[in-house]
Amino acid sequence: MPITLSSVSLPVFQTALSNLLHCLKKAEANAAARKFDPNVFVTMRLAPDMLPFAAQIRIACDAAKNGTARLAGIEAPKFEDNETTFAELQDRITRTLDWLATVPAASIDGREEAQITFPVGRDKTRTMTGEAYLKHWALPNLFFHITTAYALLRHSGVDLGKADYLAGAQAGA
Repeated sequence: MPITLSSVSLPVFQTALSNLLHCLKKAEANAAARKFDPNVFVTMRLAPDMLPFAAQIRIACDAAKNGTARLAGIEAPKFEDNETTFAELQDRITRTLDWLATVPAASIDGREEAQITFPVGRDKTRTMTGEAYLKHWALPNLFFHITTAYALLRHSGVDLGKADYLAGAQAGA
């Protein structure tokens, strides 16, 4: 069976976000074991000029839902970007996963050459074909922000490893 646009988008987005959720659950357990509020993770940064942990989670979710919507030519759900707690960030990932599960593969397949125009920064746009958009923008953007979230948690002493990033809850199975 040939590779389709949906087969390299939907399951990749879903697995990456599921593994991210797993990492957040491990972070929550780590905070409980170390006797501190996991909400301290929400504002963490590796550098003063970078977006905080909460933004990394929001943007990772947006990369998956907006990327999928653009590929499918449908409207993505709008989230308020107002999460201020660790539980709310976990909920955002879950809501994104729930929505991704509703998108039919058939709405994405065959749109490899569709022209997708998307925002780049505050006042610019870029246009790419569906295939190029997925391979060179949507997936790299998703992985950039998930990796940054992982690095923030790891830097804070959460016991995470490569298996958590790649296999999530299946890492120990």
